[in-house]
Amino acid sequence: MTQEELDALLENGDIENIEEEQNSEENNEEVYPPPADDKHKVVAQLDEVTKESDKKATEMMDVLENVNNNIFSQKDEIEKVKNILEKQLNIFETLSKNFPHISTFKTSLNEIKEALNSISQIEELNSSMEEDVMNVMMIMQYQDIHRQKIERVINIMRALIKYMNRLFEGKVEDEERVKTAEHIHGDEGTELVSDDDIEALIAQFGGVN
Repeated sequence: MTQEELDALLENGDIENIEEEQNSEENNEEVYPPPADDKHKVVAQLDEVTKESDKKATEMMDVLENVNNNIFSQKDEIEKVKNILEKQLNIFETLSKNFPHISTFKTSLNEIKEALNSISQIEELNSSMEEDVMNVMMIMQYQDIHRQKIERVINIMRALIKYMNRLFEGKVEDEERVKTAEHIHGDEGTELVSDDDIEALIAQFGGVN
């Protein structure tokens, strides 16, 4: 809350709203650094993301493969129908030419031409669908590249963690260290530094810009 907002609330005498806003700000204040629990384990979360991403990508590729197979099957069936219609077209063109007074031949000829026109439209649609499937497969490949990049980041982070552990590794086991080192002469009070004090100190450094 800014000083101007505080002055305005004090002028209106709305003390309850001041307390509510202060409580809300305290509740919404971000904890920094976040606690090292399952919710904030970065590498674990990234592992879950890459695992789920890989699973969904595999499922998507399976679906696309089925669609692509169906398109090829349709192309074969359409080609068979097209061949039959073309043969019928040749027959009725001859009949219509030799017997122009028989309207049935002319009508059938026109129907066959319309059917062949519909077949051509279906072929164009199939080609478009086939192209769309190929484009989606290419996009999925880019998605897989992004997943590999995340995995590379994970590997780098894990390598840095191992390096830092080796860097700060001592020759003396923690159990063997002198307990009095936690409290030296000149410190006020007799209590040792607690975990809460250490976390508060880390939070204090984290808030420094």
